[in-house]
Amino acid sequence: MIKLNKNERIEDLQLNGLKIIQDGSKYCFTSDSAILSNFINAKRNDKCLEIGCGNGVVSILVNQKCNPKEIFSFEIQKDIARLANKNVKLNNLSNKIKIINAPIQDYKSFVNENYFDIVFSNPPYLKMHENCLINENKFVAISKHELTLTLKELISCASKLLKFKGKFFIVYKADRLAELIFELKTNNLEPKILLLVAPSCRKNPNIVVIEAVKNGKEGIKILPTLIANDKNGEYIYTIKSLFRGDK
Repeated sequence: MIKLNKNERIEDLQLNGLKIIQDGSKYCFTSDSAILSNFINAKRNDKCLEIGCGNGVVSILVNQKCNPKEIFSFEIQKDIARLANKNVKLNNLSNKIKIINAPIQDYKSFVNENYFDIVFSNPPYLKMHENCLINENKFVAISKHELTLTLKELISCASKLLKFKGKFFIVYKADRLAELIFELKTNNLEPKILLLVAPSCRKNPNIVVIEAVKNGKEGIKILPTLIANDKNGEYIYTIKSLFRGDK
Protein backbone atom coordinates (compact mmCIF):
# COMPACT_ATOMS: atom_id res chain seq x y z
CA MET A 1 0.00 0.00 0.00
CA ILE A 2 1.45 3.35 -1.09
CA LYS A 3 0.71 6.17 1.32
CA LEU A 4 -0.09 9.50 -0.32
CA ASN A 5 1.10 12.74 1.23
CA LYS A 6 -0.77 16.04 1.17
CA ASN A 7 -1.20 17.39 -2.40
CA GLU A 8 -0.37 13.99 -3.94
CA ARG A 9 -2.76 12.26 -6.30
CA ILE A 10 -2.64 9.09 -8.38
CA GLU A 11 -3.27 9.43 -12.11
CA ASP A 12 -3.83 6.70 -14.69
CA LEU A 13 -1.23 6.77 -17.49
CA GLN A 14 -3.69 4.85 -19.69
CA LEU A 15 -1.00 2.37 -20.64
CA ASN A 16 -1.22 -1.23 -19.45
CA GLY A 17 -2.34 -0.26 -15.96
CA LEU A 18 0.56 2.09 -15.24
CA LYS A 19 -0.12 4.86 -12.76
CA ILE A 20 1.76 7.95 -11.63
CA ILE A 21 1.69 9.92 -8.39
CA GLN A 22 1.82 13.67 -8.95
CA ASP A 23 2.24 16.36 -6.33
CA GLY A 24 0.35 19.54 -7.14
CA SER A 25 2.64 21.62 -4.93
CA LYS A 26 5.68 20.56 -6.97
CA TYR A 27 6.47 20.37 -10.68
CA CYS A 28 4.13 18.06 -12.63
CA PHE A 29 5.12 16.52 -15.93
CA THR A 30 3.85 17.89 -19.25
CA SER A 31 3.33 16.55 -22.77
CA ASP A 32 7.08 16.99 -23.34
CA SER A 33 7.58 13.84 -21.25
CA ALA A 34 5.14 11.85 -23.38
CA ILE A 35 6.77 13.07 -26.60
CA LEU A 36 10.26 12.20 -25.37
CA SER A 37 9.14 8.77 -24.10
CA ASN A 38 7.66 7.86 -27.47
CA PHE A 39 10.70 9.21 -29.35
CA ILE A 40 13.21 7.09 -27.42
CA ASN A 41 14.24 3.90 -29.17
CA ALA A 42 15.88 1.37 -26.86
CA LYS A 43 16.49 -2.36 -27.28
CA ARG A 44 15.73 -5.16 -24.82
CA ASN A 45 19.29 -5.57 -23.54
CA ASP A 46 20.14 -1.86 -23.46
CA LYS A 47 21.41 -0.22 -20.30
CA CYS A 48 19.74 3.19 -19.93
CA LEU A 49 20.22 6.32 -17.84
CA GLU A 50 17.93 9.31 -17.37
CA ILE A 51 19.26 12.72 -16.36
CA GLY A 52 16.73 14.63 -14.24
CA CYS A 53 13.93 12.08 -13.93
CA GLY A 54 11.45 14.21 -11.96
CA ASN A 55 8.68 11.94 -10.69
CA GLY A 56 9.98 9.11 -12.85
CA VAL A 57 7.33 9.19 -15.58
CA VAL A 58 9.70 9.04 -18.58
CA SER A 59 11.72 6.14 -17.17
CA ILE A 60 8.50 4.29 -16.39
CA LEU A 61 7.08 4.85 -19.90
CA VAL A 62 10.38 3.94 -21.59
CA ASN A 63 10.56 0.73 -19.57
CA GLN A 64 7.03 -0.18 -20.66
CA LYS A 65 7.64 0.67 -24.31
CA CYS A 66 11.15 -0.74 -24.78
CA ASN A 67 11.74 -3.15 -21.86
CA PRO A 68 15.48 -2.38 -21.59
CA LYS A 69 17.76 -4.31 -19.25
CA GLU A 70 17.94 -1.54 -16.63
CA ILE A 71 17.39 2.18 -16.12
CA PHE A 72 19.36 4.40 -13.74
CA SER A 73 17.43 7.64 -13.10
CA PHE A 74 19.21 10.64 -11.58
CA GLU A 75 17.21 13.32 -9.74
CA ILE A 76 18.90 16.08 -7.76
CA GLN A 77 15.89 17.17 -5.66
CA LYS A 78 15.42 14.97 -2.60
CA ASP A 79 11.64 15.30 -2.35
CA ILE A 80 11.18 14.69 -6.07
CA ALA A 81 13.50 11.66 -5.99
CA ARG A 82 11.45 10.29 -3.11
CA LEU A 83 8.31 10.72 -5.21
CA ALA A 84 9.99 8.97 -8.15
CA ASN A 85 10.83 6.05 -5.87
CA LYS A 86 7.18 5.84 -4.83
CA ASN A 87 6.14 5.73 -8.47
CA VAL A 88 8.64 2.97 -9.23
CA LYS A 89 7.27 0.92 -6.33
CA LEU A 90 3.66 1.72 -7.27
CA ASN A 91 4.27 0.15 -10.68
CA ASN A 92 6.32 -2.78 -9.31
CA LEU A 93 9.45 -1.73 -11.19
CA SER A 94 12.04 -1.67 -8.40
CA ASN A 95 13.93 -4.48 -10.13
CA LYS A 96 14.26 -2.45 -13.34
CA ILE A 97 14.48 1.24 -12.42
CA LYS A 98 16.91 2.62 -9.84
CA ILE A 99 16.38 6.19 -8.63
CA ILE A 100 19.58 8.00 -7.63
CA ASN A 101 19.18 11.19 -5.58
CA ALA A 102 22.29 13.05 -6.73
CA PRO A 103 23.40 15.66 -9.25
CA ILE A 104 24.43 14.08 -12.53
CA GLN A 105 27.76 15.89 -12.20
CA ASP A 106 28.55 13.35 -9.43
CA TYR A 107 27.79 10.31 -11.60
CA LYS A 108 31.21 8.74 -10.98
CA SER A 109 30.12 7.89 -7.44
CA PHE A 110 27.29 5.72 -8.78
CA VAL A 111 27.91 4.52 -12.35
CA ASN A 112 30.74 3.98 -14.81
CA GLU A 113 31.68 6.00 -17.85
CA ASN A 114 31.25 4.49 -21.34
CA TYR A 115 28.70 2.06 -19.86
CA PHE A 116 25.28 3.05 -21.18
CA ASP A 117 23.64 2.29 -24.51
CA ILE A 118 21.00 4.99 -24.04
CA VAL A 119 20.95 8.30 -22.13
CA PHE A 120 17.87 10.52 -22.20
CA SER A 121 16.76 13.77 -20.60
CA ASN A 122 13.97 16.33 -20.35
CA PRO A 123 16.20 18.92 -18.67
CA PRO A 124 15.72 22.47 -17.39
CA TYR A 125 15.91 24.63 -20.50
CA LEU A 126 15.53 28.23 -19.38
CA LYS A 127 18.88 29.99 -19.46
CA MET A 128 19.96 32.11 -16.52
CA HIS A 129 20.65 35.80 -17.15
CA GLU A 130 20.77 39.05 -15.20
CA ASN A 131 17.05 39.91 -15.50
CA CYS A 132 15.79 36.33 -15.41
CA LEU A 133 12.57 35.84 -13.44
CA ILE A 134 12.80 32.72 -11.27
CA ASN A 135 9.66 30.92 -10.12
CA GLU A 136 9.13 31.28 -6.35
CA ASN A 137 8.38 27.56 -6.11
CA LYS A 138 11.85 26.04 -5.77
CA PHE A 139 10.76 22.72 -7.26
CA VAL A 140 9.45 24.44 -10.39
CA ALA A 141 12.46 26.77 -10.54
CA ILE A 142 15.01 23.91 -10.49
CA SER A 143 12.97 21.92 -13.02
CA LYS A 144 12.70 24.83 -15.47
CA HIS A 145 15.84 26.93 -14.99
CA GLU A 146 19.52 26.07 -15.28
CA LEU A 147 20.08 26.56 -11.55
CA THR A 148 21.76 23.20 -10.92
CA LEU A 149 22.53 21.93 -14.42
CA THR A 150 23.58 23.84 -17.53
CA LEU A 151 23.23 22.58 -21.09
CA LYS A 152 27.02 22.33 -21.37
CA GLU A 153 27.21 20.16 -18.24
CA LEU A 154 24.30 18.00 -19.34
CA ILE A 155 25.74 17.20 -22.77
CA SER A 156 29.24 16.64 -21.39
CA CYS A 157 27.97 14.12 -18.83
CA ALA A 158 25.79 12.35 -21.38
CA SER A 159 28.69 11.88 -23.76
CA LYS A 160 30.99 10.49 -21.07
CA LEU A 161 28.35 8.05 -19.87
CA LEU A 162 27.55 6.64 -23.31
CA LYS A 163 29.30 3.77 -25.02
CA PHE A 164 30.76 4.16 -28.51
CA LYS A 165 27.73 4.49 -30.83
CA GLY A 166 25.43 4.93 -27.83
CA LYS A 167 22.37 7.14 -28.29
CA PHE A 168 21.35 10.34 -26.52
CA PHE A 169 17.74 11.55 -26.60
CA ILE A 170 16.71 15.03 -25.48
CA VAL A 171 13.63 17.26 -25.59
CA TYR A 172 14.48 20.96 -25.48
CA LYS A 173 13.39 24.50 -26.33
CA ALA A 174 13.46 25.10 -30.08
CA ASP A 175 14.85 28.62 -29.69
CA ARG A 176 18.04 27.11 -28.25
CA LEU A 177 18.46 24.61 -31.07
CA ALA A 178 21.66 26.17 -32.44
CA GLU A 179 23.28 26.06 -28.99
CA LEU A 180 22.06 22.51 -28.45
CA ILE A 181 23.51 21.22 -31.71
CA PHE A 182 26.81 23.03 -31.06
CA GLU A 183 27.17 21.37 -27.64
CA LEU A 184 26.22 17.96 -29.04
CA LYS A 185 28.82 18.11 -31.81
CA THR A 186 31.44 19.55 -29.45
CA ASN A 187 30.99 16.46 -27.28
CA ASN A 188 31.09 13.95 -30.16
CA LEU A 189 27.33 13.43 -30.16
CA GLU A 190 26.19 13.62 -33.77
CA PRO A 191 22.54 14.65 -34.27
CA LYS A 192 20.82 11.97 -36.39
CA ILE A 193 17.06 12.53 -36.04
CA LEU A 194 15.26 15.81 -35.30
CA LEU A 195 11.57 16.41 -34.55
CA LEU A 196 10.05 19.88 -34.14
CA VAL A 197 6.84 20.32 -32.15
CA ALA A 198 4.52 23.31 -32.67
CA PRO A 199 1.76 24.28 -30.19
CA SER A 200 -0.66 24.80 -33.12
CA CYS A 201 -0.73 25.03 -36.89
CA ARG A 202 -0.64 28.83 -36.60
CA LYS A 203 2.46 29.01 -34.41
CA ASN A 204 6.11 28.23 -34.95
CA PRO A 205 7.66 25.17 -33.30
CA ASN A 206 8.67 25.77 -29.68
CA ILE A 207 9.98 22.32 -28.81
CA VAL A 208 12.64 20.15 -30.44
CA VAL A 209 13.45 16.48 -29.84
CA ILE A 210 16.79 15.07 -31.00
CA GLU A 211 18.42 11.67 -31.22
CA ALA A 212 22.22 11.91 -31.30
CA VAL A 213 24.78 9.13 -31.66
CA LYS A 214 28.16 9.12 -29.94
CA ASN A 215 30.88 9.20 -32.61
CA GLY A 216 28.20 8.89 -35.27
CA LYS A 217 28.60 9.91 -38.89
CA GLU A 218 27.30 13.25 -40.12
CA GLY A 219 23.82 13.35 -41.63
CA ILE A 220 20.50 14.20 -40.00
CA LYS A 221 16.91 13.17 -40.73
CA ILE A 222 14.28 15.88 -40.17
CA LEU A 223 10.85 14.48 -39.32
CA PRO A 224 7.58 16.25 -40.22
CA THR A 225 6.64 18.87 -37.61
CA LEU A 226 4.27 17.58 -34.94
CA ILE A 227 1.31 19.89 -34.24
CA ALA A 228 0.34 19.59 -30.57
CA ASN A 229 -3.03 21.33 -30.33
CA ASP A 230 -6.07 21.88 -32.53
CA LYS A 231 -7.70 25.27 -33.17
CA ASN A 232 -9.59 25.04 -29.86
CA GLY A 233 -6.43 24.52 -27.87
CA GLU A 234 -7.14 20.84 -27.20
CA TYR A 235 -4.44 18.18 -27.52
CA ILE A 236 -4.96 16.49 -30.85
CA TYR A 237 -4.99 12.73 -31.30
CA THR A 238 -1.29 12.43 -32.00
CA ILE A 239 -0.36 13.84 -28.60
CA LYS A 240 -2.95 11.74 -26.81
CA SER A 241 -1.71 8.64 -28.60
CA LEU A 242 1.88 9.44 -27.62
CA PHE A 243 0.78 9.62 -24.00
CA ARG A 244 -1.01 6.26 -24.29
CA GLY A 245 1.92 4.70 -26.07
CA ASP A 246 -0.07 3.89 -29.23
CA LYS A 247 1.73 3.38 -32.52
